[in-house]
Amino acid sequence: MNISIKEAKNKFSELVRRAEAGETVVITRDGKPVADLTLHKKKGGIDWEGLRAYKKKHGIGRFVDRIPDDFNDPLPEDFLITPITYSVPKK
Repeated sequence: MNISIKEAKNKFSELVRRAEAGETVVITRDGKPVADLTLHKKKGGIDWEGLRAYKKKHGIGRFVDRIPDDFNDPLPEDFLITPITYSVPKK
């Protein structure tokens, strides 16, 4: 739906209801689109519905089969101080 700014001022409540119903209302000035009134979408978080659709599309039952009991246990003391060595192939 396209509507001028002047009309939008007078019908704002109706336009918000239409946006809540999923319709996009295009607000125009001099016949040119300047803004869209749409349903507000929360930012951040996890799109659980999108995840379900992705898993169904790709035939995935589960992402993780099991989390080990010691998953949150502290790492061994020498874990972070063990030097890591890299070997660079000679050209």
